[in-house]
This record gives sequence, structure tokens and C-alpha cells, in this order.
Amino acid sequence: MANVLVRGATYLRWVYLLLGAALVLAFILVDSGLVSLLGDLQLPAVLTGILIAIVVLVPPAVLGLLPAVREVEGIAVESLLGVRFEERPLGPARTWPQRRRTATWFCMHLAAGGLVGIISTAVFGFGAVLLAAPFRSPGTRELLPDTTYTISGHWTDYWMPLAALAGIVVLFLLSSATGALLAYAAPRVLGPTPAERIEILERRAATLAERNRLARELHDSVGHALSLVTIQAAAARRVLATDPAFAENALAAMETSARAALADLDHVLGLLRDDRRPGSQTAPQATLGDVTRLVEATRAGGITVTVHRNGRLESLPAAVSREAYRIVQEGLTNAIRHAGRPADELDVELSINLDATGLQLELTNPVAGTSSDHSGGGRGLAGIRERVAVLRGSVEAGLVRDRWRLAVTLPVAVTTKG
Repeated sequence: MANVLVRGATYLRWVYLLLGAALVLAFILVDSGLVSLLGDLQLPAVLTGILIAIVVLVPPAVLGLLPAVREVEGIAVESLLGVRFEERPLGPARTWPQRRRTATWFCMHLAAGGLVGIISTAVFGFGAVLLAAPFRSPGTRELLPDTTYTISGHWTDYWMPLAALAGIVVLFLLSSATGALLAYAAPRVLGPTPAERIEILERRAATLAERNRLARELHDSVGHALSLVTIQAAAARRVLATDPAFAENALAAMETSARAALADLDHVLGLLRDDRRPGSQTAPQATLGDVTRLVEATRAGGITVTVHRNGRLESLPAAVSREAYRIVQEGLTNAIRHAGRPADELDVELSINLDATGLQLELTNPVAGTSSDHSGGGRGLAGIRERVAVLRGSVEAGLVRDRWRLAVTLPVAVTTKG
């Protein structure tokens, strides 16, 4: 299997070099006409030599500066030389340093391809003649002008096909070695520089952070909605026969919660499919100013929620306000999910206090004897701790008498409006 791979790699590298030889032939055809025109101008020999060098060397270098050449060469190098770049796919040259490196690589490709192309032409051209030598009638034959070889008609003529086969072997070894050198140099010449690698890694890290944020948003939003739907469905089932009006209100609240969750789900998945650039603030960005809407949606399920507010919440920094909203949302979700009792027997107290020491959030709710652990195997409390850690705050969670208490403190610098 390894031998097959080696032969395949050698063949593909030879093909890549022949592409360079074909480009060299195209440049030669164009340059020959320009060189002939320069010869007719009867300029001084030194000036003619300089102009010929310019005519021969400048067009490949200028063509190599085109942005698309890097992209095309990248595809050819990956397909034929087996190179894998850190930046995939290798895009067009966007900066002048990238263009200069691409032009250098393009000239290297032409030089290596031209050399291997000349040798390939000689090996296969003369090789065909030498392979046929033992099967021709004795006599002297002309190989090149002023170059002849003699066919004796004896076994001694078999050195010629052996020489042809040896030439083919040498050609493929040369192609393999040249291709290996180009494969070694490609990432260093065509690929990103150390500074560009750092930029690529930073973009990847920012993209992963953005996707992680979207995942948390989706978990908080949909998890809260599904918890509401679950408890509202249970309440509607219990009173369906005795209190149809309450059951109808619960079903309506379920529909509203499910629609909101579906809208958030569709929006966040759309962002992930679009793969937007990191930092684009297009996802739902609820803040503490939207807590009233969140509380009303929770109350619609028959849950009693008492809210105590203190301080000018509108003066909070936007990032802190957004994270605080998600913390409250997750706290309410945990209260609904782990209370272990019907909705009409569940009362939640929410306290939001902003003062000189920072922002304090506190949620308490009753729990059943078997539901004292709010971890539930999910990401709720862990997600809260992650959010608070980013903001350098503190979290306290645990049982206080017969109620579960979640207390979060976020140090913030409150902005004052003159």
C-alpha cells in the first residue's frame, strides 16, 4: 500500500511540474516574438540584453502578483503535491506581502517545471528512439544533427533500451525529489506568515467564543420556555375538568412560550448557519430591562413571582445587564424545573439590587425533599457560574431552611447621568 502511495505521489508531483513547463512554453511563445522585435531595432548589445531580460522575467513576476494566482496555486499544490495549509481553502492574496510571496512561488514553479519539462522531453523523445533500436535493421542512424548511433544487429544493442528505461527512472526520481522540495517550501512561501497564523487563530478563537455564547443563549431561552410549557401543561391537566378557564389560559401561555422558543431557536440556528463574523451583535440581546416580560411569562403558568427592585438598573453597563438577565432567566428555569411541586403551590422571590457595592441578584423558591439539588445533570448552575466568572463576580447556591437560594454578586461601575 505504501509503495502505491509513493508512486501516486511521484506521478502527481510530475504532473504539477509539467503544468509549470506548459506555462513556461506559453511564455516562450510570447517572448520569442518580443525578442525578435527587439533584435530588429538594432539597439546596443547591452541595452538589448537588458530589455530581453526584462521581457523574459517581468511577465511571470507580474502575473504572480495577481490575487487569484495564490488561490489557483493553492488548489494545485494541495491536489498534486499533497500539502495541507493552515488556511483552508487558500484564498486570494489580499496583502502585498502575500502577493510578493505568491510571485516568488510562481517563479519557483516555472523554473522547476521548465527544468523537468526539458528533461522529460529529452527522456521520452530520445527514449522512444533508443527503445526501438534493437528492432531496427543494422546501420548508422542520426539521433541529432551531427550525432549518430550505430545499430549492429547483435545483443550489444540492448544497452540502448536499458538506457532509455534508466532515463525514465531517473526522470521520476528527479520529479519526486523536486516535488518534495516544493511541497516542503509551499507552506513557508504560499502559506500564512507567523503574524497571519496568529490572526487566523484569533479569528478561530473569536468564532468559537461567539458560538459558545450563542449556545448559552439558546440553552437559557429554550430551556426556560420548555420548563414553563412543562409546568403549565401539568397545571392545565390537573384543572381541565374543574376549571376550564384556567386550563385555557395555561394552554394560551404554553402557545406563547413555545412560539417564543421556536423564534429564538430559528434565529440562533440561522446565525450558526450564516457563520457570521465574530462580534456581530445580531442575536437576541435581552437586558434587565426585559425582566418584566420574563416575569409575566412565568406568572402566566400560575407561578407566583414576587419582584423587589432597588437602584437605577438603566445605568448598568450593557454587557453586565445582558448577562444579569440570562442569570435571572436561568434561575427562574431552575426554580420551575426542580421545585418538585405544582405551579399553583410554587412561589418565587426575585430581588434585584444595585448599589455602590455592585449588582446583587437573589432568587429563592421552595423545594421538595427529593429536589434539593438544582444541578439536575444539566448546564444551568454551571452556566451561571461561567457567566459570573467572566464578570469577576461571586455565586452562592444552596438550601436555606426549606428554600433554595441563588445569590449572585456582580461588581460593576455604575454610570451616572448628569
